[in-house]
Amino acid sequence: MSGFNTLFYKEVLRFRKVATQTIGAPVLTALLYLLVFSHLMEGRVRVYEEISYTAFLVPGLVMMSVLQNAFANSSSSLIQSKLTGNIIFVLLPPLSYWEFFSGYVLAAVVRGIAVGAGVFLVTWLVVEVPLRHPLWIIAFLLAGSALLGALGLIAGMVADKIDQVAAFQNFLIMPLTFLSGVFYSIHSLPPFWQDVSHFNPFFYMIDGLRYGFFDVSDVSPLLSLGIATLFLAGVTGIALLMLKQGYKLRY
Repeated sequence: MSGFNTLFYKEVLRFRKVATQTIGAPVLTALLYLLVFSHLMEGRVRVYEEISYTAFLVPGLVMMSVLQNAFANSSSSLIQSKLTGNIIFVLLPPLSYWEFFSGYVLAAVVRGIAVGAGVFLVTWLVVEVPLRHPLWIIAFLLAGSALLGALGLIAGMVADKIDQVAAFQNFLIMPLTFLSGVFYSIHSLPPFWQDVSHFNPFFYMIDGLRYGFFDVSDVSPLLSLGIATLFLAGVTGIALLMLKQGYKLRY
């Protein structure tokens, strides 16, 4: 196996060995969100005329789970390697920056999409959701999970302890996902907060995924995918620059 293949396999094996925690638990959490919110709001809220509120929730919960778990995979893996000292076994082999980056990020993509697929399958037991544009769904899942995997890699490099990674997730990733239209359409917000929502990149990924399911969205899917790709390119550039400098990896 090449260095990249070995690193990628190691990262996938790391979360697969504890699949109950890394995949099962997020799927259960998303299902509980769906059951609670659908019980409270079904019949009282209707975002789109032809779509029930319970069905409306599914794409948002899928993307929220994908984003949070892709970030958690790369960030937790890197910070744990730094704290235990075994990061040296990743740095010593002749891996290029792209191989290092790709190994962590692609493993994050695998975990994110695995959790997203699990969320979709269990929510299918509650409500049937159409798949109008499968290619759009795949495109937004890949872009979203890769973006958060790269962001998690940056967080893992910046952090010196697990608490700092947790703070990054609790005070940045979690608010951005919850305020991105998972449980509502931004058109239900006052004009000022609608404008603020357009500065949240997570909104475009969730709205784009919703288009893939229902063929309806708040903004053009091309615009959403373009913005997601732009953010992915920017975060990738920052991560590669930090890797090249060995930021907090070489002491």
